[in-house]
Amino acid sequence: MSRKVFRELLSIEEAKARLTEHFTPQPSGVEVLPLNRALGRVLSQDIEARTDVPPFDRASMDGYAVLAENTFGAEEDKPVELTVVGKVGAGERPDVEVESGTAVEISTGAPIPRGANAVVMVEYTWMRNDSLRIYRPVAPGENVASAGSDIMAGELILRKATVLTPRETAVAAALGITEVQLFKKPVVAVASTGNEIVPPGARLEYGQIYDINTQSIRDSVIECGGEPILLGVAKDKEKDIKEKITTGLSTADMVVISGGTSAGVGDLLHRIINDLGSPGMLVHGVAVRPGKPTIIAVVNGKPIFGLPGYPTSALMIFDVFVAPIVRTMAGLSPEIERKVVEAKLAQKVFSSGGRHEYVPVNLVRTEAGEYSTYPVAGDSGAITTVAEADGFIEIPQDRAFLEESERVKVHLFSPEMKPADLMIIGSHCVGVDLILDLVRRTHPGFYAKVMNVGSSGGLAALRRGEADIAGTHLLDDETGEYNIPFLERYGLGGKAVLVRGYIRKQGLIVAKRNPKGIRNLEDFLRGDVTVINRNPGSGTRVLLDMKLRRLCQDRGKKMEDLTVTIRGYRAEAKSHTAVAVAVLMGKADVGLGIKTVADQYGLDFIPVADEMYDFAVHKQRLNREPVQLFLQALRSDQLRKEMERRGWGLIPTAETGLTVLG
Repeated sequence: MSRKVFRELLSIEEAKARLTEHFTPQPSGVEVLPLNRALGRVLSQDIEARTDVPPFDRASMDGYAVLAENTFGAEEDKPVELTVVGKVGAGERPDVEVESGTAVEISTGAPIPRGANAVVMVEYTWMRNDSLRIYRPVAPGENVASAGSDIMAGELILRKATVLTPRETAVAAALGITEVQLFKKPVVAVASTGNEIVPPGARLEYGQIYDINTQSIRDSVIECGGEPILLGVAKDKEKDIKEKITTGLSTADMVVISGGTSAGVGDLLHRIINDLGSPGMLVHGVAVRPGKPTIIAVVNGKPIFGLPGYPTSALMIFDVFVAPIVRTMAGLSPEIERKVVEAKLAQKVFSSGGRHEYVPVNLVRTEAGEYSTYPVAGDSGAITTVAEADGFIEIPQDRAFLEESERVKVHLFSPEMKPADLMIIGSHCVGVDLILDLVRRTHPGFYAKVMNVGSSGGLAALRRGEADIAGTHLLDDETGEYNIPFLERYGLGGKAVLVRGYIRKQGLIVAKRNPKGIRNLEDFLRGDVTVINRNPGSGTRVLLDMKLRRLCQDRGKKMEDLTVTIRGYRAEAKSHTAVAVAVLMGKADVGLGIKTVADQYGLDFIPVADEMYDFAVHKQRLNREPVQLFLQALRSDQLRKEMERRGWGLIPTAETGLTVLG
């Protein structure tokens, strides 16, 4: 079978223009619903008031209805005296008239009796029997809500295309409206494809993953005002995929299907769509990242969107192409109005080149009160790439990279960004999550943002004033000492203190019952052993290379001559978890990692070294309450007990929580 290629890679603007040539989104109709079922829906017509609100003059305060002229000249030491001739409560029709020299007791919301033109607040009066003393004058109309002062009959109160929130439904209820005319929700058929995709809750076999896209696209459709119909997962077979699309076209206003759009063997969508009707395929491939393998088609007047299978790609392409269509058909403005924040890039960001790129990012606030932004680690296959991000930046098609410290616009995913109480940037460890959990037990509203950029990245962020705390486990190759030498090297002398953390057990992660009989690092040199390594710059890689250099010295070999004989030395994993998964799946026989992940994945662990995971703390923020709460939890007996109970290979020492430098 020949390999399919993209017919033509279009820009975003060109792809949208092609769709517009064959499909113009319009609201798909109107329906009338009771007001109590209209929340969140979009009005399809203007609403005018059929009555005044309030429909009568009413008191806006508890007090006494009077002729304002009768109160002129009233003072605390020279009150005006009037005779109380009656009382009116809310909901009652007044049967008394106010004449000169008289007053009527009145409740908030009660109709103003004939003759009265003001209300004196009860706080400025004193009454005995029927004699009322007034100690402060009122002006005509004071404390009176006139008929129509809120809404006048004939006034336009709610406009077409308004999304009904509790505020709008309250206005409608005030006018006595019981039902409203709304735009119908566009119906969107949602399906996923792939032999490896199974529904959440099903048993995962080797090589299978759960269907993420059906859930995320379904919720995206709802967020845009649409009504999703879930068609399930189609296998990579022409019959299955065709059946899903045909069902979607017959039951919905459009079809959104993810997976099967790339230029790989067995991708069938492009051929199936062209067989279903005209004009068929309009776009196959867009110069955008993530989301290059995007399909846009129209069949018999209904659009079909083929989204990439990777979750982040699918969500971003939905946002660019599908969301405006769904929103327009729902009667909404096509574009989501995102809040934009200006920030400086914390590091250089490279583009793939030749494509318009959307990069998920996190924001942190600097000491100067500005924002700095970090790209979120991960690829388009990682759903956490978007879930953990504050927003995204765009790299134009003609830019190869964005410079460090370059100012960029960050488009926020949420309308508001809650500032973190505590910013932790550095090397990730589950111990950090445990410490934060202990803090939240006593301070439920405590919000910490944790950004995992590695030990070096954390210290650099601390130097720039972006972090409160940096988790670090850097090993000095010359002295064999952890972390202390690096504060000075990263320009943090006098700017940060180093607080002792805890020991992490580093060792060899091997399959259950150690089938290869691996005992130590020398077994890396065996021809029947395949290794999974860590990425350069990680603390674990530094430790491994240091151990291997000592092995080289013992054997009289050069490092490069030794490593070339190690099967898999060039295969690099970016996390301890990735090492464990590689061993679990049989891709490697052994890898160096921490005991925590070995235990989590039911693998065997052979200790090699103890490393110190410490916390560098910004000196000027040391006395801030969130920092102190973190350090108190770090020093607590409860943390020691939790670490011992969980058996993660995290071991507090006598110095845990103490300042060891600075």
